[in-house]
Amino acid sequence: MGACAWSSTSSRRSFGAILLFATVLTGAVFRPVLSDPSDEACLTHLSQSLQDPNRSLKNWTKSTFANPCSGFTSYLQGATCNNGRIYKLSLTSLSLRGSISPFLANCTNLQALDLSSNFITGPIPAELQSLVNLAVLNLSSNRLQGPIPPQLTLCAYLNVIDLHQNLLTGTIPQQLGLLVRLSAFDVSNNKLSGPIPSSLGNRSGSLPRFNASSFLGNKELYGYPLPPLKTKGLSVLAIVGIGLGSGFASLVLSFTGVCIWLKITERKMALEEGKITQLMPDY
Repeated sequence: MGACAWSSTSSRRSFGAILLFATVLTGAVFRPVLSDPSDEACLTHLSQSLQDPNRSLKNWTKSTFANPCSGFTSYLQGATCNNGRIYKLSLTSLSLRGSISPFLANCTNLQALDLSSNFITGPIPAELQSLVNLAVLNLSSNRLQGPIPPQLTLCAYLNVIDLHQNLLTGTIPQQLGLLVRLSAFDVSNNKLSGPIPSSLGNRSGSLPRFNASSFLGNKELYGYPLPPLKTKGLSVLAIVGIGLGSGFASLVLSFTGVCIWLKITERKMALEEGKITQLMPDY
């Protein structure tokens, strides 16, 4: 009887231990995973700064921002997750309007940002310098304005900078030439001006070089690898033409001066002859 009682007590203890272990295991597996607060702030502000007229981002809601990832699974359209963090945003050709929120810098694990082929306006936020893991930046075919922020140099892992087909102004920051991993660079068809930094236009050693197509379509931009600006100097024909024109003008002025002098001289001589005639006596 004692043995049976001990066996029953032992069984109950074993069952209780198994139940407790199962409860802990279940809680560990099904416990809701909270998003990184930085990612949540990043996504919230980005959605507020962008306009989505075609409602392409229906699931970009506050509740989803609180839990956008589960491991490598993303619950947001255009977002890719890695170990529970947003590491890629690709929102291309969605007719998005508005501007790029500086709070995008809160997505500190972001490695690729592609907002190309939309109607986004405003500046490129200098705050993107905080995206220290960023390798791909594609903001092409938008309506972005203002200068290219030199702070992008702090994104040391950048392999791709594509800013073509915008309304960017100012000069190309020479600091961008310090990005040794940069293998693709395109700022064509903007309103950039000034010289192309030699650190980008004429890279040395094993660094990838960028040809003229990376810089074309900027009327006031000059320097290698672009051909010389015609407005920066006069061609030989222009100089010869100006010389001939100046010579012809001088010749005409000289000839006109001689004619005037001859006429004045002729009048003086006629007057002198008239005076002499009057003084001579009549015979």
